[in-house]
Amino acid sequence: MLINREVLLAKIEATYNVDPIPTAALDAMLVENLSPANEGLRMTERPGVRASIGALQYVYGDTLRSISFDAELKGSGVAGTAPELGVLFRGCAFGETIAAGVSVTYAPVSTGHESLTLYYYQDGMLTKLTGARGTVSFAFEAGMPAKASFTFTGHTSTPTDVALVNPTFDTTTPEPFKGATFTIDSFAATIGQLSFDMSNQIAMPSDCSANDGFGEIRVTGRDVAGSIDPEKELVSVEAFEANMRNGTTMALATGVIGATTGNRYAVNMPAVYYRDLGDGDREGIRTLECSFGASEATTDDEVSIAFT
Repeated sequence: MLINREVLLAKIEATYNVDPIPTAALDAMLVENLSPANEGLRMTERPGVRASIGALQYVYGDTLRSISFDAELKGSGVAGTAPELGVLFRGCAFGETIAAGVSVTYAPVSTGHESLTLYYYQDGMLTKLTGARGTVSFAFEAGMPAKASFTFTGHTSTPTDVALVNPTFDTTTPEPFKGATFTIDSFAATIGQLSFDMSNQIAMPSDCSANDGFGEIRVTGRDVAGSIDPEKELVSVEAFEANMRNGTTMALATGVIGATTGNRYAVNMPAVYYRDLGDGDREGIRTLECSFGASEATTDDEVSIAFT
């Protein structure tokens, strides 16, 4: 099998763990670095006392399946139309708010989490994940397209031999992370990178009545955290250390990234706070390695990503 001959489809489920049958024409995701793995595999040892010192055959008690991959952060090309990745965000406990013809905004939600069915084609073989939910992290580097890294966990069954489908992808080209009016604490920090992780907690509870022995996969918590690398400044310019010591919460905003309507986005965090500070070096320029947490200003608003 060729690694380059793989396709991922994803579709929102109307009913949890019921396959909505994604199609290559409507539900293909342009992704990178696909990596599947067993999750919660139950293989039970049988330490029977016998005359032989050999091991008895283990008992297979089923498994869930996870799949990880990266994807470019970009709009749909049309303002007010959800981006290709919108389905994946919704599967990571984000809510979607559409202002027709204007914007699509994603922010975390604590209830009503949606689930996905994922079809993973590998050059003639198909693995299906149903009832999948996951988590996502984001990486922004100056001059480069931003990336979102997803990991989903779902119910699965034995793969089958199926011909590779011919997918239709969104043709929008991602905008690089440049020309951004980045601020933190109302200060225009000079950064080379921004990253943050939703850190969703994925629960895989047991259920003896389920065919695979696993109940509904749930998102039970999150701890949004990230990092930036601003150039170090005098205290009179920006008091990074005092802000950490005082537990100061600050607004973080990227400003609008991209210049084309329908392919612009902005990230906002209303209440970040420093968790750690350390010195760094960027081409001989002293920087700070700033780890931060993102708390809620009201409810479910640690971060928002708005596509316009």
